[in-house]
Amino acid sequence: MSERVLYLIRHGQSDFDSEEMVSTPRGEQFDPPLSATGREQAELLARRLLVMDPPAVVYTSTMRRTRETIAPYAKASGSEILEDDDLIEAHIGEWERVRFWDILREDEDMLHRVRHQEPVWRHAPGVEQLEPFRERVHRAIEGILGRHPEGNVVVVCHGGVINAYLAPVLGIDHEMFFLPENTSLNSIEVHGAGRRVRFLNDVLHLTDPHLFEEPAGAQA
Repeated sequence: MSERVLYLIRHGQSDFDSEEMVSTPRGEQFDPPLSATGREQAELLARRLLVMDPPAVVYTSTMRRTRETIAPYAKASGSEILEDDDLIEAHIGEWERVRFWDILREDEDMLHRVRHQEPVWRHAPGVEQLEPFRERVHRAIEGILGRHPEGNVVVVCHGGVINAYLAPVLGIDHEMFFLPENTSLNSIEVHGAGRRVRFLNDVLHLTDPHLFEEPAGAQA
């Protein structure tokens, strides 16, 4: 069985002024569109994906921000985009639709935790618990890989989802979190049942977009 690559891509920047919510199996969750910056990021991501090897399949969560992130690529490539409800971001209970900066401004203990890189996930009132969250993310992504056993796979999802999948791959049992940049590519080599992280938080399409421009005359 040949090696292939799973790309986990975080959505573009959200419009935090939005008040849109959506019902999910875990309760009401914040479902904003992309901001103007997020839409620009999505266009740059599309240019990058268009010069890469075409994936065998592209999935998103059912959240609006992930669907809008892949839309420019889908339009340019003609690719079908599939959705999976289990790729939705973790439900964060009473923190849904609350700016994180507002939480930190009003909670000195939480600010202390962030400043010292201490876990904050478990302190959100009513939060989806870590193990069930990791289990549903693992089930969703491994299910996609199982249904599409050949070729590279692109999954456009959320920061928490990326962390939930990567932690066990990296052998991390405890609560951990790194913040993937918006539209960052996080790649995992897939060989049979083996999983190996290749690259994390790659945003070259944002910092060096010229690297993903077609050479002059390439379309001739």
